Amino acid sequence: MKYAICNETFGDWSRDKAFSFASDCGYTGLEVAPFTLAPEVTGVSPTLREQVRGEAEAAGLEIIGLHWLLAKTEGYHLTSSNPATRRRTAIYLIELAKLCRDLGGSIMVFGSPPQRNREPDMSLAIATDNAVDVLSEALPALEDLGVTLAMEPLAPKETDFLTTAKETVSMIERLDSPFCRLHLDVKAMASESDAAPDLIRKHAAHLAHFHANDPNLQGPGFGDEDFAPIFNALREVNYGGWVSVEVFDYKPGIENLVRESIQYMKEVESKICR
Repeated sequence: MKYAICNETFGDWSRDKAFSFASDCGYTGLEVAPFTLAPEVTGVSPTLREQVRGEAEAAGLEIIGLHWLLAKTEGYHLTSSNPATRRRTAIYLIELAKLCRDLGGSIMVFGSPPQRNREPDMSLAIATDNAVDVLSEALPALEDLGVTLAMEPLAPKETDFLTTAKETVSMIERLDSPFCRLHLDVKAMASESDAAPDLIRKHAAHLAHFHANDPNLQGPGFGDEDFAPIFNALREVNYGGWVSVEVFDYKPGIENLVRESIQYMKEVESKICR
């Protein structure tokens, strides 16, 4: 397994401290939330892009890509009925892909539930058409940049659009691009009727990225989720991408979450590889 961690996990830590600690714990990849660098992606200067990439490399980390793409932004929305908003969103996704490439990454996870929710009385079909419109405009540029957009199913309590892997894959197949793939998240999969290992096997052909966490919103190993069947399924389908730790509840403390999450995952991996 290749283990990464999301950079917002470290809160107000300096990048040097965060990168060094992540590397010392055994992570080799780093996933970046753009809002940790600037309020808008266009505010991340070329100098800062080069600096962040260099700091990560100096710590022995590879920046694998971005997530929380539209978090803490205004004026962007995936399913908007307003054509101008959809076009603005497509252009912003292209700018995000440029940042991703400049940092050395090649994957962008589209979660951002508030920026994809359907408008009141908007049908799922219309919302999907609108999302396809946005993504169809952005994808040619992402393909040129070598950046894959990984669409993330989220639980119905978080959003009302793309709430299952099946629904998400259906939209991905409409787009018919090797640069639009599926992202799976352990927390989100807990809301589906199929078990996480079954979802991994069922949708392996589309899977490009994976988030490790527990349904309790903490890290892997901090709750009741058993990762052995999940990691077994990833091995069975020959998943070669990253397993990236993303947490939302920091009560155990940053150091504990970062250190113990990878310790748990490595223990699970060592047992299933025997």
